[in-house]
Amino acid sequence: MTISYTLEVADARFAGFSKLLFRWKGSIYKLLYKEFLVFSFLYGFFSIIYRCLLNSYQQDLFEKTAIYCNQFTELIPMSFVLGFYVTLAFNRWWGQYTSFPLPDNLMMVVSGNVHGTDERGRMLRRTLMRYANLSSVLILRSISTRVRKRFPTLDHVIDAGFMTQEEQRKLDSLHSDFNKYWMPLAWFANLAAQARKEGRVRDDIALRLLMDELNNYRAKCSLLFHYDWISIPLVYTQVVTLAVYSFFAFCLIGRQFLNPTKGYRGHNLDMYVPVFTLLQFFFYAGWLKVGEQIINPFGEDDDDFETNQLIDRNIQVSMLAVDDMHQNLPPIEKDKYWTEECFALPYTIATATETLKPAFMGSTFDMRMSEDPAQHQMVETPMTPRIQTPRMGFYKAVAASPAPSLKSFARGVRGQPLLRLRGESFNSDRERIDEDSEDECRKDGQDLNRTPQRPKCLEASEQKQQKGVQITVTVDSANKENQQTDV
Repeated sequence: MTISYTLEVADARFAGFSKLLFRWKGSIYKLLYKEFLVFSFLYGFFSIIYRCLLNSYQQDLFEKTAIYCNQFTELIPMSFVLGFYVTLAFNRWWGQYTSFPLPDNLMMVVSGNVHGTDERGRMLRRTLMRYANLSSVLILRSISTRVRKRFPTLDHVIDAGFMTQEEQRKLDSLHSDFNKYWMPLAWFANLAAQARKEGRVRDDIALRLLMDELNNYRAKCSLLFHYDWISIPLVYTQVVTLAVYSFFAFCLIGRQFLNPTKGYRGHNLDMYVPVFTLLQFFFYAGWLKVGEQIINPFGEDDDDFETNQLIDRNIQVSMLAVDDMHQNLPPIEKDKYWTEECFALPYTIATATETLKPAFMGSTFDMRMSEDPAQHQMVETPMTPRIQTPRMGFYKAVAASPAPSLKSFARGVRGQPLLRLRGESFNSDRERIDEDSEDECRKDGQDLNRTPQRPKCLEASEQKQQKGVQITVTVDSANKENQQTDV
């Protein structure tokens, strides 16, 4: 049975957790007292041998062994190994809890979308929910020892009313080497499709909603099965167990109180009872016991899941939702505050003081602001220019370079920068390039307005003419004239 102490820690008060230390059921004392007694007995056994049965030479040898063991036991990373293992086991435990298949969402969808108050409609709704609960019973029989003891065979499941004789024959007739917990859910899907054909499910949207909730329910059943199938790797569990047991095995020798008269370092006092060693055993071994208990919550420990009670709860509430509560609505009436626009809900005397507290309006609601009115005047802020990279189509000359450098990239075509401000447009870039071209052409004495169709500048042509090269320049494609110049 799960041990609940939530009510006792509802309010934080002085020594609030101290009351929990005196519980026995579900406590660490119940889990650890046997190992604790064995460790204490073995420690006392070695202490008696050292003090009473060994001669002086043997005592010297025992003392050197104890000092050596105590020196190297601290090399075992107990906190790291145990902390990581228990964290992993706790996450696994919480994942199994959240994966438990509860039929609440499914039964609401069935109750609201499978219509009919006659015997056929009632039978459809009850059968659908019975199939869903049967699937959870079959999967829990496979992973929980409590449920397995309650339903050792399928005949016990039939006697409980989850399955009929004909359904058992169909279940047995399907040969499969794997777990067949999914078969009742397949019956659910086919029966829902049949209800759609009969008009019990009004439209395809309602059928889709049924299928979605069914798949969510099936996914949780499947996830529980895989949690039971895939465990924490055995090697890690073995490493943690060996680390704890070997550590305290060496502590049986290394933590012995040696003769104070021999002047060993750290052995100036003989207390007989190793108080702090026993506390260390209690904490570390108890930590290991916590991981051992929560690694599989489907057993019969005090804090394991109450699977049998969950089965009883699920079948009861699902049948109530789809049968007794189907279309069983109370009459609609005007509420108590029908004619009141503003109303206040009543409080008891024990809670009346809560009305004196102001409502929370936000963390900055009561923030103190400056009293200077000049600080609250609105001002217009200029637009902050931001650097953007223009389209690279205008700068193909840079891209055509076999090895462009960062300096040439920043300089751009004809000395124009490739970076511009946000306020500048691409048209302004074109105009600047055209103006530069016109300036260079004017320097060479060219008349820009003589022929509109002619290019604005023919620098390359003029350079080649100076070298005595015969070139052909097409002035206008419409005139189809070729001018040849010989130097």
